[in-house]
Amino acid sequence: MVMPKSMRISASNPKLWIVVAIGVTGIIVLAEAERRKRRRRRRGDKVFEREDFGALVKRFELLPFPQPPPPAARLPLSGLTFAVKDIFEVKGQVTGFGNPDWERTHDEAENTAAAITILLKNGATCVGSTVLDELSFGITGENVHYGTPVNPQRTSHNPGGSSSGSAVAVAAQLVDFALGTDTIGCVRIPAAYCGVLGYRPSHGAVSMIGVLPNSQSLDTVGWFARDPSILHRVGHSLLKLNSIEPRRTRRILFADDLFELSKIPQQRTAYILNKVVENLSGYQAPKSVSLGQYIASNVPSLKRFYEQSTNLKSGTETLKALSAVMILLQRYEFKTNYKEWVNLVKPKLGPDASDHVQAAIQTDYENIKDLYIVRAEVRSALQTLLKDDGLLVLPTVADSPLKRDSKKSLSSEFFDRAVVLSSISSMSGCCQVTVPLGKQDEDLSSVSFAACHGSDKFLLDTILDIHSSLQEQASLTSHSLPLVNTNGHLDASELLKEKGNAAFKGRQWNKAVSYYSEAIKLNETIATYYSNRAAAYLELGCFRQAEEDCSKAISLDKKNVKAYLRRGTAKESLIRYKEAAEDFKHALVLEPQNKAASIAEKRLRKLMS
Repeated sequence: MVMPKSMRISASNPKLWIVVAIGVTGIIVLAEAERRKRRRRRRGDKVFEREDFGALVKRFELLPFPQPPPPAARLPLSGLTFAVKDIFEVKGQVTGFGNPDWERTHDEAENTAAAITILLKNGATCVGSTVLDELSFGITGENVHYGTPVNPQRTSHNPGGSSSGSAVAVAAQLVDFALGTDTIGCVRIPAAYCGVLGYRPSHGAVSMIGVLPNSQSLDTVGWFARDPSILHRVGHSLLKLNSIEPRRTRRILFADDLFELSKIPQQRTAYILNKVVENLSGYQAPKSVSLGQYIASNVPSLKRFYEQSTNLKSGTETLKALSAVMILLQRYEFKTNYKEWVNLVKPKLGPDASDHVQAAIQTDYENIKDLYIVRAEVRSALQTLLKDDGLLVLPTVADSPLKRDSKKSLSSEFFDRAVVLSSISSMSGCCQVTVPLGKQDEDLSSVSFAACHGSDKFLLDTILDIHSSLQEQASLTSHSLPLVNTNGHLDASELLKEKGNAAFKGRQWNKAVSYYSEAIKLNETIATYYSNRAAAYLELGCFRQAEEDCSKAISLDKKNVKAYLRRGTAKESLIRYKEAAEDFKHALVLEPQNKAASIAEKRLRKLMS
């Protein structure tokens, strides 16, 4: 073909080549910029973190349905923005599920998830999807492919998961609220770690249509918000609740034994709650309950799941068995959902995700019906305990969040302690809300309230009612409530100790604690007083107090063998096996022939193996 003369002249023009070169360079620069942006996103570069804290994996906009003309009321979520965990289907988008191999092997969604559609109909605007633990299988919030979102409250620590990006998006004020899913704590845990409100509704109360399942018997759609009124409005929209309901007097049950398993200060939380209830009408004074003991008495099917060779008190043993059933149920249903895809695609997974997936896929499950029987019995037991007016107060998390980019994999103890607490609502189907309570010794503090299955309006209304009072009391409360210190006479303190010993031998544990406490008030320098009180606390199941007393005794007397033994027992009951084993080993160093220490050390070595 002969080139037209005009074109031959233009092609020979050096100005044309300059333009072409600039255009090609521009394309290369844009491609390189996009490549670097993707690389920054993967490795969590500081530049990308400043943009959106690494929370969003995709940006798009779904506009709300039109506002109906006057005199119709304004849509309840009008003007609010939200993001969704990348597990919710959005028409025209490929749902990522936190893993590139999943995204690569799946097509665009044909429909948008029902929960998203409800929010759009109520006036909210969706602005994107958020990062999650791979296949929604984790509680740390880490993702090796898309980067771990940065916790705005503690940038050096993980945000918690699996709904990590949604929690971070709310905490960083990128959106007004966000959707996640909660299976074994996947909304509640990141809410606690990021200092925002997190709501897990009653199981089955919000439609899961268009949401990729992890474990259908445990999965719920959940949401995060900073403002309790927004949490409330989102809940009313998703749950389609009646706006008017008769007000009920609220019974508050304080789960003492669950706080023993957590580093959340029980004394401070109880003090705040009591102060709040004092100033509000319609609330009964909080009452203590040992939830582990209650479940042990009312869920007989759990007994077949108790561990052998355990030294745990029956309540703690029951709670650990319940969490073990929850994990078995999750793994069984995950295997049913995804075994074929995992074996066919062999996806590239991060270390922790790989461990979870392989455990699920490779396990042979027997007596599956027993798992569902436990679930049904737990729901019935909690329904009987809470009825329609009860609120269970419990800690959301057991430990502080793990540090970011730690080379250590998720420890079994951290995981075990976390899921013991989250198993209560996951297995019973109860609704639960995480409420931040400010900082405590540089750590974020939070508390959870749970109500029986189907009592979502009751719980949402309660949080709206008490939230401001909780925050006010939390800010007024000092970091540690002072104990009374009194200098006294040695003989008087020894007499009180002997009275405490007599009460202990008579199995009057509370009376023994009182006598030992009076002795300590008179003389704070005697290690035996603390060690003896710790023994009484152990009998009462107050493991955290027992540990603190033993630590005080050891600080006063480095060779107090009984204090090491009792602290080891307390730590073992708190499912901190490695630390417990160290205490028993230390006792053996001081007394090589101590049989109790030797038996305990061997038992723990077997458990940890």
